[in-house]
Amino acid sequence: MNLSLAAATIKRLNYWLSEQQSVVEFQWSPIMWGSTWSFLIISISTYIITSATLHLLLLLFIGRRRPIPLGPIPVLHSLAMSLISATIFLGILSSAAAEIRDTRWIWQRSKTPFQWLLCFPIGTRPSGRVFFWSYVFYLSRFLHIFRTFFTILRRRSLSFFQLFNHSILICMSFLWLEFSQSFQVIAILLMTLVFTLVYGYRFWIEIGFRRARFPFVMNCHLIFLGCNLACHIGVLLLHFYKGGCNGMGAWFFNSVLNSFVLLIFLRSYVKTYNLIRENYFHVAASSISQVGDFLTSQTSNKLAVPRGEPKI
Repeated sequence: MNLSLAAATIKRLNYWLSEQQSVVEFQWSPIMWGSTWSFLIISISTYIITSATLHLLLLLFIGRRRPIPLGPIPVLHSLAMSLISATIFLGILSSAAAEIRDTRWIWQRSKTPFQWLLCFPIGTRPSGRVFFWSYVFYLSRFLHIFRTFFTILRRRSLSFFQLFNHSILICMSFLWLEFSQSFQVIAILLMTLVFTLVYGYRFWIEIGFRRARFPFVMNCHLIFLGCNLACHIGVLLLHFYKGGCNGMGAWFFNSVLNSFVLLIFLRSYVKTYNLIRENYFHVAASSISQVGDFLTSQTSNKLAVPRGEPKI
């Protein structure tokens, strides 16, 4: 009885994730919300200008030492982002399996399923199950940026890395859809898995539980960036040795942006670990109220002891 109930639940979940009409018949088009270049440019510019303006106004009129209480909003945001990321992960995993099942006969002589995940055939259009969840991921990036405003309101800190990273994620997810870019399935799977863990961890510590005795968020992102780099190399090899991959112009642009993110992150990672080794017991005992933007706290406040992990 329990097995049949579980099977029925999985079947129904799979239907909603990859078989319902709105998912199967999805098509990326200029009439959809957020699908134009002007929207992309205006939204990213507005995000950066609003963040910088809010930061400066708060410093000017309130100062650094008076955080604005936000109540349960950051907690609910972390919980919502963890659940949304988990849903996107399951959705694109189920949809990729369905797409491989339905279209493998077209490319099975030239590609394996893993190669298809990395390298879309030339001529792939942004339609169908996978691109539906790619669009949902793109929309979720606009919820993700609210964390910047939480940091500004609670800690008066604003880092270039946070602004750059969030803006790049919005830009990259737009390009995935606009150019049917290869590699996006693996990238979304990796990122949503990381975001599920990171936001779940943030929710855990926001409600009062003990935080990890190591930089959990940084380590999750380090693993992600390592896997991301390996997959980028795989896409490049498949493009030159397996007949070409779709959307390689956008892929190259994304690779350049990812390289900047990787370099900035590795710099902060090494710096954080050096300071953690020097002040291990203080960091391990820090409460959630002390968890701030590490890079900003080091460069702006000139503190001798790190107060947490960089916001990503």
